[in-house]
Amino acid sequence: MTKPAKKRILINTNHFYPEVFRVNDVAFDLAARGHEVTVITCIPNYPQGTTFPGYGLLKRRREMVRGVDVIRVPVIPRGKGGGLRLMLNYMSYLVSATLRVLLLVVQKRFDCIVVHETSPVTVGIPAAIVKMCQRIPMYFWVLDLWPESLTAAGGIKNKAVLGFFTRLTRWLYGKSDKILISSEGFRRSICEKGDFGQKLVHFPNWCEDELTASAGKGQIPPLPAGFRIMYAGNIGEAQDFEAVMQAALALRGTDVRWLLVGDGRKREWVERFVGEHGLADNVLLLGHHPLEMMPGFFAQADIMLLSLKDELIFNLTVPAKLQTYMAVGKPVIAMLNGEGAEIVRLSGCGYAVAAGDHMALTAKVRELAGRNDGLAALGARGREYYERNYSKERVLGKLHGIIEGE
Repeated sequence: MTKPAKKRILINTNHFYPEVFRVNDVAFDLAARGHEVTVITCIPNYPQGTTFPGYGLLKRRREMVRGVDVIRVPVIPRGKGGGLRLMLNYMSYLVSATLRVLLLVVQKRFDCIVVHETSPVTVGIPAAIVKMCQRIPMYFWVLDLWPESLTAAGGIKNKAVLGFFTRLTRWLYGKSDKILISSEGFRRSICEKGDFGQKLVHFPNWCEDELTASAGKGQIPPLPAGFRIMYAGNIGEAQDFEAVMQAALALRGTDVRWLLVGDGRKREWVERFVGEHGLADNVLLLGHHPLEMMPGFFAQADIMLLSLKDELIFNLTVPAKLQTYMAVGKPVIAMLNGEGAEIVRLSGCGYAVAAGDHMALTAKVRELAGRNDGLAALGARGREYYERNYSKERVLGKLHGIIEGE
């Protein structure tokens, strides 16, 4: 059997190691398979919003990480993620990355490009320039739908703005040879923008290896006794913490403990709510922790929380943390609609109530806290479902097959 030829692969992403994103796994896996991988990314600043120690305009702008050539372009750090600062962060990456790839296409020939599109969709523009200059395949990995995200997360309803981003998104999809979608629900939105159905490939999220370690690194803080509901991830607008906190308020004074591990734009609001309503004994904000510490937190949870607002874009989305919760064998209680809720029910890994229905969430938590049995079986079913459908080896093997032309 002929050994596959080594490919020269460019990955365009505004997030990369030491930031924690699944694109890290993609790059490292492709390099481990013998390909020559180059990553165009920004100076790391997520999620804290400030430049990581050891990096800067004059420090570590280019480095080799596990066999991957990483080129970092300057950006305006995102700060606390406010609208203006976030826009400046996005635009500075677009300008810096575009200028850098114009130089790169003269210096080096690539065989294909992978675009890691979390947000914004403009991250695909530098990659499209490379594609047009070198006439090579572009694989567009969609993790966030545009322009729907502008309306759902940013509250933007201006028709001119939405129309511009619709046209830009359609243009980028048209330039793509394959469109990788993390959720089957994305098909509708993408196909409404053009005849792209034949390009779509289901490319679901997976759980990082560090999270499935049998024992995490580092010492986690002491956690209070009681029925522990844990949320791990971004504490943002999309996660509907208004409804979550209403459930916490209804269960104030019980032994239910809401443990929030993470950070985000909504954290200050949650802290104020906790203080104003005397919830300090029931709701604990544990802050952001390194990935390798998370197994220690997961081990202390009775059940994991998953929540999203009732917005069209979120109903089409499968949050990546669902695969993580399943992979670590923890049961799930979800307050969301759409494909994510359907997977919870289909896999048998837990319980799902409607998005925003804090009364149903309260009732289900009260029921589970009163009879803490059977949860381990739910977690085991979730783990089994994960292995059949979402394991990293299975998903990354699919991408490798696409790149090799299988």
